[in-house]
Amino acid sequence: MQENLNDLRAFLLVAQTGSFTKAAAQIGVSQSALSHTIRSLEERLKIKLFHRTTRSISTTEAGEQLYQRLSPLFDTIDKEIDELSAIQNTIKGNLRINSTEFVFSYLVWDRLQQFMHQYPEVNLELTAETRFTNIVAERFDAGIRLGDDVEKDMIAVKVADELKICTVASPAYLAQYGTPQMPDELTKHRCLHLRLPTSGGLLDWEFKHPQTEEILKMKLSSYFISNNNNLLRKAALSDLGITWIPYEIVKEDIAAGRLVSLLADWNMHYQGIYLYYPNRHGNSTLFKALVKALKQ
Repeated sequence: MQENLNDLRAFLLVAQTGSFTKAAAQIGVSQSALSHTIRSLEERLKIKLFHRTTRSISTTEAGEQLYQRLSPLFDTIDKEIDELSAIQNTIKGNLRINSTEFVFSYLVWDRLQQFMHQYPEVNLELTAETRFTNIVAERFDAGIRLGDDVEKDMIAVKVADELKICTVASPAYLAQYGTPQMPDELTKHRCLHLRLPTSGGLLDWEFKHPQTEEILKMKLSSYFISNNNNLLRKAALSDLGITWIPYEIVKEDIAAGRLVSLLADWNMHYQGIYLYYPNRHGNSTLFKALVKALKQ
C-alpha cells in the first residue's frame, strides 16, 4: 500500500510540474526510474495518464480527472501532518509561489528569507515571470500580484501598500536631448519599453493628471525594448533614453544622481500587492506561517 501511495504522489508531482525531469529532480530519482514508475501505475490502473511528446507532457482527460480527485485528498493528508508538526513546534512542507522578479526581489525578499531562516524544514520554490499565471491550473500553491489581477475566488492578503511607477533618464541623456516637462513631450524622445509576455505588445505608459486625476495612456515609439525591467534600468543608466519603471528598482539610482526622476507630479500609483491562494489552503499551519511572515 505504501508503495502505491508513493506512486500516486509521483503522479501528482509530474502532473503538477508538467515535466518528468523536474519531478524526478524534486523526488531525487532518475528520470528513467520515474518514467518507469508512471508506466507501471498506468498498467495497474489500466488507463493512460499522460500525453507524451519529445517536447512536452500533459495529463490526459483521465489523468486530469485523477489529479483533480487526488490532489485535495493528499492536501488533506499533508495538512494533518502539518498540524502534527505544529504540535511539535515545527513547520515543514513544500511551497511553490508564482510572481514577478520585481515583486520577489524588491518587495518581499527580506520577509521571505526571514521566513526560510525561521522554518528551515520548509522547501520553497519561487517562479518569477511577467506573464499572468493561473496558479490553480499550473499547480502553484500561491501567487503574488497587483490587486486587480487577483481572481475573486481566492483568499487575498496585502503584502505591499502600492506600486509606484516613475519616469527616469540619466543626466547625460537629458543634457543631450532635453528634459520633458509634460507627458506629450515624450513623443520626441528615445523611449525604453517593456515587452509584454502574453500579447507580445509593449506596455503602455500611464500618467495621472495632477489636478483632474484623469489617466493618460500613451503609446510611444521605442528606441530600445526588453522583457526585463533590470535591463531597462541598465539602458537608462547607459544614457540610451527614458524609461517608465517601478520606483523601487531605481530609487537608489535617483538618490545617487545616476538617474533623474521626470514628470513626478504625473506618477502612477497602483493599488496594493497581494499574496493570494485557493481557499483549501486557508487553514494550513504552513500557510498561516507564510501569511504571518508576508502580511504587512
